[in-house]
Parts: sequence; C-alpha cells; structure tokens
Amino acid sequence: MRLFRVLSVFVVAVGAAMASVASAAAPNILLLLSDDHSYPYLSCYGDPNVKTPTLDRLAAEGMKFHRFFTACPQCVPSRAALMTGRSPVATRMTRFSSPLPREEVTLPELLREQAGYYTGVCGRSFHLDGPGGGRAGGDIAAILEKHGLKTFADRVDFLNNCPDGQVAATVETFLEGKPADKPFFLWANFSDPHHVWDPPAELRPDPAQLKLPAHWPDLPGMREQFADYCGEVNRLDRTVAGVLDVLAQRKLLENTLIVFAGDNGAALPHGKGSLYDPGSNVPLIVRWPGSVKAGGESRELLSGEDLAPTLLAAAGVKPHPKMSGISFLPLLKGEEHAPRKHVFVERGPHGSAPVTVGMSNSGYDLSRAVRSDRYKFIYNCTPWIPYAPVDSAGGAGWTQTRAAQEAGTLPAELTATYFTTPRPVYELYDLEADPSELKNLVGTPGLASVERELRLALAEKMILDCDYLPLPATGAPEGAGAGAGSGGGANSEANRAAQFGRLDVDKSGDLTPEEFGKGREPAEAERFFKLRDTDGNGRVSREEFLPRSPRQR
Repeated sequence: MRLFRVLSVFVVAVGAAMASVASAAAPNILLLLSDDHSYPYLSCYGDPNVKTPTLDRLAAEGMKFHRFFTACPQCVPSRAALMTGRSPVATRMTRFSSPLPREEVTLPELLREQAGYYTGVCGRSFHLDGPGGGRAGGDIAAILEKHGLKTFADRVDFLNNCPDGQVAATVETFLEGKPADKPFFLWANFSDPHHVWDPPAELRPDPAQLKLPAHWPDLPGMREQFADYCGEVNRLDRTVAGVLDVLAQRKLLENTLIVFAGDNGAALPHGKGSLYDPGSNVPLIVRWPGSVKAGGESRELLSGEDLAPTLLAAAGVKPHPKMSGISFLPLLKGEEHAPRKHVFVERGPHGSAPVTVGMSNSGYDLSRAVRSDRYKFIYNCTPWIPYAPVDSAGGAGWTQTRAAQEAGTLPAELTATYFTTPRPVYELYDLEADPSELKNLVGTPGLASVERELRLALAEKMILDCDYLPLPATGAPEGAGAGAGSGGGANSEANRAAQFGRLDVDKSGDLTPEEFGKGREPAEAERFFKLRDTDGNGRVSREEFLPRSPRQR
C-alpha cells in the first residue's frame, strides 16, 4: 500500500512536470481581428489606397496570405468558424443572432484544458453570445439569459468588451492577471473598419486619388464612402500599434505567435454579405519569430475553418475530432503541405430584423459557394430577393448607383450584377479572366467538367455539414451543359446559356434583334426583346438573357 502511494505521487509529479514543460514550450498566441476588412486593403499587399505601416511591419517580420477566405461574409457565422474549426452550417450558426451552442468546443477552451493556457477575449463584441438587448430587444436578451445561452464567460478566463481606443489598455489588464507560469491566448477584436465610418480627417485619403475596383461604378458617392472606409483601415493600423507596444514593453514579442485577420469583407457593393471574393477574402498575417520565416507569403487557399486547428497545432494540441478545418502549420514553417482544392462559404440571414415583404437580400439570403484556385461556383437559394449591400444601402455610393441604373447610365455588367431580379440560381466565374466576377459562365460548354466538379464538391460539403438547404443539381452531362441548371428543365439556366450560345451567331457576347428573334413570331420576338433589353441599348446581353423571367426595370 505504501509503495502504491509512493508510485502514485511519482506519477502525478511526472505528469505535472511534463505539463509544465509543455506550457513553457508553447507560444503565447495573440489573435487580432478587424471587422469588415476586405483583401487587399493593407499597403503590404500593394494597395495604394491605404497606409498601414504597423501591419506592413508585422507582415515583413512574418508571413502574409493572399487567399484566406472566411467561412461566411458576415461577422457572427465567420467568427463561429474561426473559434470552432467548423463551418457555420455545422455549428448551427447561420442565423446571425444565434449564440454559439454550449456543446460546440472552442479554440480557447482546448488551449486552456489541454495546454494550460490563460485565455481571454477583449475589444468590440465578439458576437458569439447572441445579440445584446439593444439590437435584439429586451425580450430576446431575456430568453438568452433564461436558458443560459451566453457561454463565453465560462469558456475563457478573461472577458471584457471595450471600444477600439481601450483595447491596448485592456490587453495590459489581461496580462497583469496572467499567472506567471502559463502561456496566454488572447483574442482582441476591433470595430474598424466596420460601418458606420467616421475616420479622423488626417487619416482619410483624397477621394479623387483612390483606385476603384471594376465591380464599383466610378461615382462621387462611391469615392467618398471608400475614402471613409480607407481612413478607418488607417486608424485600425494605429490602434494595432498600441497593442503591439504593450507586448514590446513586456518583452513578449519574441515568444508570441501573432495573427492578424479580418472577419469578413467590406460593407460595400460586392463585399460583405455577398459570396463574391470581396465578401470573404480577407487579410491574414502570421508572425512567429523562430518558426515563421520573415518576409514569406502564400497564395494557397485557406479557410476560416483552418485557423483553430493551426493554432492548436502550434501549441502542441490535437484538433477536436469534429473540426473540419485543416492545419496549415506546415505551410507556416516552410514544410511540406498539402494545399486545399476548395474553400466553401455560406450566406444566411443578417442582423436581427424579421422577414418583411419587399425586403432586399442585405437582411435575408440563403446561398452557398465553392471556390477553387481559378473558379467560383455560387448557388443562390433565394434568387427572387433583390440585391442590396449589407449595412451601407442607405449611403451615397449605393444611392447614386441606383440612380445611375434608373437613368440608364450604369455600365451593363454592373446593371446585370446588381439589378438582375430574379438573380441566377447558379453562377460560375473564371477568377483568372474575370477577377471582379462580372461575367457569369454557368452552362458554358467548354467549362462543363469544371462546373460539375464544383457542384459535386459543394454538394459533398453540404452533406457532411448536414446543411438544411436543398442540394444543387449535380447531374450535368458533359457537353453543352444541358441539365446543369435547375434540374434540367427546358427553361433551366444552363439550357438558356446553351440557347444563348446558339443564337449569338456573330459571337459578340450579346444578341441583336434579328438573332434574338430567330424561330419566334415577329410580334412575340419584338415584345420579349424589349422586356429583356433592360438597359435599352438595342441588344440583349448574356446576363439579360439568362434569367427565366425578364428582370424588372
């Protein structure tokens, strides 16, 4: 019995010593998360519109990633994926106002339980405890409290929401409370560059000097709003500098793995809330002295689901069995790494507003996307809901865009992208030839095998995540794409694409009245041509032709 007690004490002591060694070897981890921050809006990516010296230095001392995609173009579901290593669909977080279910295991919990980390969350709302009373109303907040659905106070050791200007001081407070023998994990959230935009004048660039992407019309209101946005990116850089100064003063920079990322894209057209790249392609920088070579960069596809498994691996912790994300730690360390073939993005309701008749898709939309190195396939399950940008639909940029469309002065490709109703159920883009995703290639005969591969990849992801949406059609045969639309009916989108190709005799990319009227009665042809020719230029474009019904003027 006495020998047993001695052995028991010995085993416990050895276990404690091993845990202590593991903790000593594990890096501190600081996750800095900006809000509504699209790639490439850091000057280290070569963007001329912003000036971000602090983040540029972080990238120069670490590794920057060009193709990091959040799992959703919205704050709440995206953050759920970052913390759980799972898709928002799998974690039941596609409704924007959802609190993270208690049974979902998070990154800070695993670090605390399995590697002895002291953990915390600070800064602006981290969005995973459901909405507060101000946004959802007191009744909803009371329901969350009644059922104990706010769980993050139990998941971390330190929880303190605060505005951006107080983040550095809050980091200081967190570090003061950290036990000396524990590594730390801290997730610091920033509001910038989230709408509403109010940057100081000295950080706001000259609107006339900005370089606009092709998916925005060059209108004064768009330039003004983009200048506001860039000013907030510049202010974010200054705020991050204050946080890094706290680490420097405590001599923690050399043993801290620092991650900077955006949670989703900018609240401007084609961005936040959309499945186009600017909605979910965000900056990602990782600095880890001694492990990540300075000055590195990568264009490999990475998902928001991948961050948690990667940080766990850096701490010597195995990923949770339910995690679908893939660790890219070997990529960080310059080791052999099997790249992703696809990333997946979902879109669901936004904000806390209920469904109303005549609403736009800024508040409610159901769609999914899959992206490969070169191609993007989008599946719109609520195509009848018209488009509007999330958060900024009342601003000068969108107001002037709508006015230009009504006046017939908006470029045809932007009219098709933003004002087609119903929107196409399926979209396919060649991101190499069309990085702004303005030319829908669904049903293109030469891309039948590409389209089918992406449809199958998306269907597989939806099945594995127990997605509640109906699966996309996957039975497109090789050839002209017949049947690749909405089930293969005579009026399916893919069949209409093939029909357009046959009618476009001169291969100009649009149809003359003569081409459009081939095989129709003259009066019928004239009537439908006028309905389809929504921009009134005397020709019917591919985008005007594809929808089952003529879009509304």
